Amino acid sequence: MRVGGLTWAQLRDVRCAELESAADGWGKASNRADAARDRIDKQLLAGLTAAQEGEAARAAVGRLRELGRNFQYIYTECGLVRTTLNSLAQDLRGAQRQLRDALEEAAGLRLTVRADGSVSYPDAGEDPFTKEKLRGGTASGHAYLRSDAPPGLTSPNPLAAKAQAIADRIARVLNEAAEVDARYTRTLRRLIAQDGLTVTDAMWADTSADATAVRAVTADYLKAAIPQDATAAERLAWWQGLTAEQREEYLAVHPDLIGNLDGIPAAVRDAANRDNLALLIGKLAGAEDDRSRTMLAGLRSIDGQLRAGGHPPMFLLGIGDEGNGRAIVAYGNPDTARNVSAYVPGLGTGLDEGFAQDDLRRARDTLLGAMEYDKSTASIVWLGYDAPQLSVDDATGNTDVMFTERAEEGASAYGDFMAGIAATNENDDPHMTAVGHSYGSLTVGQAAQREGGIPGVDDIVLVGSPGTGADSADDLGVGRAHVYVGAAENDPVTRTPAKGEAQGMGMGALGGASVGAALGGPVGAAVGGVGGATMAYFAQDAQTEESEVWFGTDPAHEDFGARRFRVDDGPRPIRDMGGVDAHSNYFDPGKDVTSADNIARIVVGDYGDVQMDRRRRG
Repeated sequence: MRVGGLTWAQLRDVRCAELESAADGWGKASNRADAARDRIDKQLLAGLTAAQEGEAARAAVGRLRELGRNFQYIYTECGLVRTTLNSLAQDLRGAQRQLRDALEEAAGLRLTVRADGSVSYPDAGEDPFTKEKLRGGTASGHAYLRSDAPPGLTSPNPLAAKAQAIADRIARVLNEAAEVDARYTRTLRRLIAQDGLTVTDAMWADTSADATAVRAVTADYLKAAIPQDATAAERLAWWQGLTAEQREEYLAVHPDLIGNLDGIPAAVRDAANRDNLALLIGKLAGAEDDRSRTMLAGLRSIDGQLRAGGHPPMFLLGIGDEGNGRAIVAYGNPDTARNVSAYVPGLGTGLDEGFAQDDLRRARDTLLGAMEYDKSTASIVWLGYDAPQLSVDDATGNTDVMFTERAEEGASAYGDFMAGIAATNENDDPHMTAVGHSYGSLTVGQAAQREGGIPGVDDIVLVGSPGTGADSADDLGVGRAHVYVGAAENDPVTRTPAKGEAQGMGMGALGGASVGAALGGPVGAAVGGVGGATMAYFAQDAQTEESEVWFGTDPAHEDFGARRFRVDDGPRPIRDMGGVDAHSNYFDPGKDVTSADNIARIVVGDYGDVQMDRRRRG
């Protein structure tokens, strides 16, 4: 039987080792391109930017970056070919095994497998009436399951049924092998590079589609083995147990999964995510919707900062386009640093150009401040959840900021991420700090209240907080002496009224969003929404507990019991035309050096020199 042009003899004789040898050749080409890109990025560009200035130097930097991008393209495409060939060899080897089992069984029964896949059986047994030998025959295989033939059409020869079963098995395995061949042929034909020396956005868009196709066809070969439901420690052990070639294949085909898998070493995640970043840029480059354009601007900004290099070194620990976007960036290596902080942003944050500039700068400022006291420090900004969005355009329909659902979802992801950082850190007892700003402080608070708290975390820093959902600092799992709170007196978010008291909060939020947008764009709208709700509250007379804010007890209040550190009061939101500065200055040493320095000291465990402030009373 010939199925799709494939005979059983051809399937039997396929040399899968030759396919794997070809895959090795493509792998070598991929690795050489990767090494060349690495040399450009980490040696040539770093040395040129540090030692040279002027127009010629800038031109050389531009050409080198373009060359590095070309090598990255070669690395990715060659890696896709390698994995496709290896996966094809595995699938064909499985089909060969089934075929050989059928052939061996036929030989054991003294049956003959013909060239067309049919199976002949000899005379066997005897007719009960004539006592003559039951005649032999030939069974033709069927690739698809069929109901048994009517009794009158079934040969009484005892070998007939066995021959038919073997012929059917051969037909089915040939049909499976033909489908495998066709599927991989389609995929390999996609993997054709365009002519030319310049890699364009359109080529990266094509590569993104190539990667999607290869992931689909090789799912059983690679993806199924990734321990996505395991603990961070188990994932680390899995990765460490892989061969160098297996790691290369995972990085080439599944950078999206490996780069975002908690428990994988930071340097590996960084390499995977930089490759996935290029694929995401290619994927979104041709899109025309506002969400894609906004996210693309953020991705390009992050890409530019990564390519610029410099000090402190950046590590891309997560990237994705789901929801409002995902991005996790570290300054300094969190695997080797003794001190690691991870900051969670809040209201209005999404993967856009503002995040790529402002929130990354906050993490960098924290690192630079902390390094004045301990060089062995890493600082992370974690956008691993969908922070609430509230703006003039959608304030009537988007009230996520008023509820805890986004924080609860983010808390689980943040806890998993911190477990991964704790698992991969090479120090015996690293000092880890969870930092939450605005609604991000609620996310951190929710993570801290989960069973076991936030893995590895020694200190918690809450700034600009509308509450954590906890009544007391004792509920956050690190002891009240290790919960630090920064609350500017002119930050309206830290004085958001209790839910039961703010009957006018909905209208206040809408009005505040309008004012906030005029003062500070989308983030201003988000903060203005909460600030407007606060103004609505102050227009009312009722109040139950003065220490209550929207999400539980005010972290800056004495009833909460945390350690309040000193920050600048900040400008008043409207009278001083300060917009939302009082809510946004905590990390900025240029605008609030006291707050920034206090955060830096907490991050390195220099508690004695943290400048403390009196907690709120009433």
